[in-house]
Amino acid sequence: VSQSRYREDKPRYDLLFGVSQKDTLLKRWAELMGRGAKKYSERNWEKAGTQEEYNRFKESAFRHFVQAMSGETDEDHFAAVCFNLNGMLYVQEKLKNDVKARI
Repeated sequence: VSQSRYREDKPRYDLLFGVSQKDTLLKRWAELMGRGAKKYSERNWEKAGTQEEYNRFKESAFRHFVQAMSGETDEDHFAAVCFNLNGMLYVQEKLKNDVKARI
């Protein structure tokens, strides 16, 4: 089996990183998560599960995206976008599973 066929349809994490590992978005997101864990406790964000919390993640993701695209550097807005998009997907899945559980 050729190497390319072996990797077919598998996530390519190796393609996420550029030349400099120190500034990858994944690393910056992980650093943001570490700061949040110190401030709020580890995995605190996983308590979210309501439509209101989904909306808050969505609003925050968009706000941070606009701030990042505007060149604001007061915080790592790109990492915050990742955090909030992940939160949206997490809550979306929770809400979907809650609906299934009620059926």
